[in-house]
Amino acid sequence: MEHLVIIGWDSEGSVWYAVCDSIPLALESESLDKLILKVKVAAPEMLALNNIALPEDSLCLKFELREKIA
Repeated sequence: MEHLVIIGWDSEGSVWYAVCDSIPLALESESLDKLILKVKVAAPEMLALNNIALPEDSLCLKFELREKIA
């Protein structure tokens, strides 16, 4: 099973965020690099806490940018 982590920018809060419903995971950081590191550390921990196996290469990071069009 692949776990899809959506990473995006919250312009109102000026933070990067990462969410994954299947793990479950919700993180934020002021820097994209720091956020990715947080995901790499937290995802396996959350999977272990929820007794979900993490096969190799099963974590997919997807970047999303949403903007309002005037």
